[in-house]
Amino acid sequence: MQFLLKQKSILPGFGLSLGISVFCLSLLVVLPFAALITVTAGMGWSAFVNTIADERVLAAVFLSLRLSFYATLTNVFFGTLVAWVLVRYEFPGKAIMNALVDLPFALPTAVTGIALATLYSPNGWLGQFFSQKIAFSPAGIFLALVVVSLPFIVRAVQPVLEELQPELEEAAASLGANRWTTFRRVILPELTPALLMGSGMMFARATGEYGSVIFIAGNIPMVSEILPVIITAKLEMFDIQGASAVALFMLIIAFVILFMINATQWRLSRRLEARA
Repeated sequence: MQFLLKQKSILPGFGLSLGISVFCLSLLVVLPFAALITVTAGMGWSAFVNTIADERVLAAVFLSLRLSFYATLTNVFFGTLVAWVLVRYEFPGKAIMNALVDLPFALPTAVTGIALATLYSPNGWLGQFFSQKIAFSPAGIFLALVVVSLPFIVRAVQPVLEELQPELEEAAASLGANRWTTFRRVILPELTPALLMGSGMMFARATGEYGSVIFIAGNIPMVSEILPVIITAKLEMFDIQGASAVALFMLIIAFVILFMINATQWRLSRRLEARA
């Protein structure tokens, strides 16, 4: 027992590495959030509540959360499907398709927004074929969120599928399980923690997405105005405390959602370990 307690890591430098890691996290993550809280605290509780309770702010909050949720559900299905195709099948152009998944990460978000607005504007290549307006409406926001957040689901699910042995599915089929039962009892339990992790990252990204949305949203108050636009508008009017209050509120929402998803993921992982 004493030997185990005194056993050191093969690679030295734990103390130095830990110190540098804590310093970097404090400088890059904790300090900006602390400054945000400090600036917001200076306006007082009543002013904070009045800022958040503004009808225009609440409309932007609900719009951002609703469309982020819809985009997350959409990408859970299509992202899992893309990951399944990339892992389970061999076909010409597979490497290109795999690289295209990361394209929303590589491109500046403004480029993505301009490209989508060009395609789906009323006179665009694709938008002219739709009777309902896509660009400059909530539908355009939804489309932009789906595009920029697709890689989160694909890259979260893909490694799990690569480790999942096809023999498990063959064994389930040999025992008489149909395809739906095999997916529900064999594949889905293994994918659920990864889906939750990818969904949480994607939802947090979608709620704060700005660059790709600003060009296709239309930014009509109470209709297609997202929360980051509210923050930008307050900053342009030199309302630093108001912008900080809205940003802090968005941060709290994202933190609560991520906490709930991570807690659920931890419980599912413990259950899978217990079964193993």
